[in-house]
Amino acid sequence: MVRKPIGSCGRSWGGEGEVSDHALSVLEFHRALEGVAGRATSSEGRAAVLALRPGHDPARISAELERVAETGILLDRAAPWSAPAIPECLPILERLSVEGGVLEAVEIHSLGVLLVSGALLREMLQSKGEGLPSLVPLKDRLYSHRGLAERVERSVDPSGEVLDTASADLRKIRQGLRRAHTKIVRRLEACIADLPERYVVSDASVTIRDGRYVIPVRREGRGEVGGIVHDESATGATLFVEPPVAMALTNELKELERQETREVLRILRELTSGLYRVREDLVSSHAALVDFDSLCARARTAAEWRGEPPELTSPGEAELCIVEGRHPLLLAGADEVVPFDLTLEPHETAVVVSGPNTGGKSVFLKAVGLISALAQSGVIPPVGKGTRLPVFGAFFADIGDEQSIAQSLSTFSAHLSNLKEIVEEADSDSLVLIDEMGTGTDPTEGAALARAILEALVSRGATTLVTSHLGALKQLDREGSGIVNASLQFDPDRMEPTYQLAKGRPGRSYGLAIARRLGFRASVLDRAEDHLPRDEASVEKLLERLERQDREAAELVSSLTREREEAARLRMELAEREGQLQREERSAERRARDDARRILLDARANVEEAIQEVRQATDAEALEAASREARRGVEEAARRQKELRPAELARVGPDGLVPGDRVRLLGGGAAGTVVEVSRDRAVVEVAGIRMHVSLSELEPMESRGDGSSDRGAVPSHWRAHDPEPDIEVDLRGLRVDEVEIQLGPALDRAIVGDLSEIRIIHGKGTGAVRAKVTELLRGDGRVRDFRLGGHGEGGAGVTVVKLR
Repeated sequence: MVRKPIGSCGRSWGGEGEVSDHALSVLEFHRALEGVAGRATSSEGRAAVLALRPGHDPARISAELERVAETGILLDRAAPWSAPAIPECLPILERLSVEGGVLEAVEIHSLGVLLVSGALLREMLQSKGEGLPSLVPLKDRLYSHRGLAERVERSVDPSGEVLDTASADLRKIRQGLRRAHTKIVRRLEACIADLPERYVVSDASVTIRDGRYVIPVRREGRGEVGGIVHDESATGATLFVEPPVAMALTNELKELERQETREVLRILRELTSGLYRVREDLVSSHAALVDFDSLCARARTAAEWRGEPPELTSPGEAELCIVEGRHPLLLAGADEVVPFDLTLEPHETAVVVSGPNTGGKSVFLKAVGLISALAQSGVIPPVGKGTRLPVFGAFFADIGDEQSIAQSLSTFSAHLSNLKEIVEEADSDSLVLIDEMGTGTDPTEGAALARAILEALVSRGATTLVTSHLGALKQLDREGSGIVNASLQFDPDRMEPTYQLAKGRPGRSYGLAIARRLGFRASVLDRAEDHLPRDEASVEKLLERLERQDREAAELVSSLTREREEAARLRMELAEREGQLQREERSAERRARDDARRILLDARANVEEAIQEVRQATDAEALEAASREARRGVEEAARRQKELRPAELARVGPDGLVPGDRVRLLGGGAAGTVVEVSRDRAVVEVAGIRMHVSLSELEPMESRGDGSSDRGAVPSHWRAHDPEPDIEVDLRGLRVDEVEIQLGPALDRAIVGDLSEIRIIHGKGTGAVRAKVTELLRGDGRVRDFRLGGHGEGGAGVTVVKLR
């Protein structure tokens, strides 16, 4: 392994750090970057991503990850925005650095695209980048010059053609060229038509030879045509002749072409000069566009990976904590990737991961290494919130077979070569990843060597993750050792790995169990178990028991979680049902109140009609019939109102009132039923309308003559025992919706009492009660006239009503 400065490996943040190219190759870091680069929109943006390398300055790396995160926010805000084109113009910008040079039209067009793209991106960042401070410097690097961009756009096209709109002179010259061309062709066509038929070639037409306009004629007609021969056919029978009539016209055309060339050159020189003056701005804008393309590629990758920016620290300042980590390359596949959590406390330096083959141990090592390397390269890795990563100064990895025939090295020798360099160079700023440590040689010697290497790395403070099947390494997890065991779980029932990491306990190898599953003879496997060392067999049994207990505990926790979720769901469902019932109850109350009001109005109309019949009756028999009919109508209305009243819980009030008692409102005389009593207020239902009334405003009504209570009955204001009619009705303090409840019965009593006039006291206030009174009086057929009170009658606070 050769350690190189980060600066020599490509872009990084903290250019004095070092990184092992060998480690990055083993971790497949470049392959991961290729996946990120594939989301860029330009070749230069892809190259910028592929050039990323791990840095070592936590502050600068964190700032870069913040830029990526804010770019993701920007893309969400601007969707469905498309990134502007980034022309490949670095060679053109290099040519532009030479003063006095002239760029080709196609090159000028590329720089025009650069101007437009810089302006578009700058405008988008200006409009959508509020609250994204890390992107402000990038916006400031973008150059916008609308006038110059428009000048380029109307002067050249993508194919490199200078347009007629580039200048008025060029337009005029080209118009002259088109007229001259047309004139020459017409003259030569006329010349062909005038030639004797024996001299004319079949299908003859005007053509061009050596830049001159010519006509084809037979050789024997050469003298007839005259002029200059510019070419002949392969057989020599046909000559291409420029007639004298075309010579002068062609000379004029050539002069116009020379003028066009001079004007085009002047335009290109002028445009090049304008671009030369802003070359540094163009270089900055191009770099910003490429930078933004790289940021967009990384932001899109983070979104697909569901990655969160990790917190970065220097090694030793905080523990390594990976939350929901996943291997980046596995996320590109169709299979579900099982996330892992790994936390190393400050006193824990090394992790020994054990478990069966095909359990994912190597993938786990590479995932940890890739997550750290990508994060330090400015790529948000596939981790969850709460991830904290030390910024490592160097990465070392010994993973997989590395046999070298060219160097005559066996696999074991290649591993030893790597391990030697790791032991010599790894320090407290390093991340070391070693797969299948201690294998490839005698188990006893391999275990001893692996233990010595691991202890040496721990003494140096290097963050170390190793995988191994060796039982000796599993026994190093002791207090103060700095080494902790971990295992990747395996389902013994299905004989399949679960890929879930469990820290604090070694894993079983399952070698004999897998062999038994594959159909080995039981006698062979029983003998193999007998050959196991006693201590190792005991450890395996202990691990088996612990795994079983863990599974049972996990199943219990899962069951409790499901029950808790079911209970929460039921609580939510009950709350929804309760809310629905309350809504239905309120709706029913509103309907009942509307029905009661309608019944009351119908009953009042019936009573008025009955009163009219009574007044019009001329004999006793008719009078008695009219009275019976009026009484029947009122009692029917009372019965229907009583059916609409909802049942309430009985509760005795401070003055002895209980729900169901009949009371009278002192303010207006209306009778009602107590629905609910609490402290010094009561809810009273009057004609199907519930009102909140102070107890001091209520008067209990007398019991009926038969000794039965009047509770629950609906008031009938036209009974013989109703109080005398009032000449004044006081509505002060009532709400607008309570006015009709008080005013209607008062008018009923006044009509029955044969009053000709009453006074309604409503006060001035906002005028809402007075307006309601006016509305009700205008629609009441019993009212002959009404007016506001005069001087000494209460003025605008009183309405005087004259009855029919």
